[in-house]
Amino acid sequence: MPLIPTESLPYFEKMIYLPMVLTILERDRETVEKGPFKLKRPYVAIIDHAVREAQRELKDTKLYLRQNNMKVIRGNHDDTFTEYVFFYSGYEEHRRYLNVRLRNRVEELLGIYLTIEKQVN
Repeated sequence: MPLIPTESLPYFEKMIYLPMVLTILERDRETVEKGPFKLKRPYVAIIDHAVREAQRELKDTKLYLRQNNMKVIRGNHDDTFTEYVFFYSGYEEHRRYLNVRLRNRVEELLGIYLTIEKQVN
């Protein structure tokens, strides 16, 4: 029987994925600013909006983790897997994530965050 409730698992995973999403968005913003784009402002605005949304969600996730005595720490990693340690109310659970899965999920989240502005406007 898992020690971590199923409703808490998405919050743990957000703490894995959202920092990666923010890192990629920041690098992409730099690339757009330095790139040969004729009109950079629209691209930068889309990326900035995505960053704000991801930061807002990360802030909410950190608050949830703090309120529920939860913590995530990155453990060992190699070319194939990355291990994360989830702490929940005194319990510790080790989970290994396939690096390809991490990359694919981050790519999926990037697509979501970059299209949020279209839904809002």
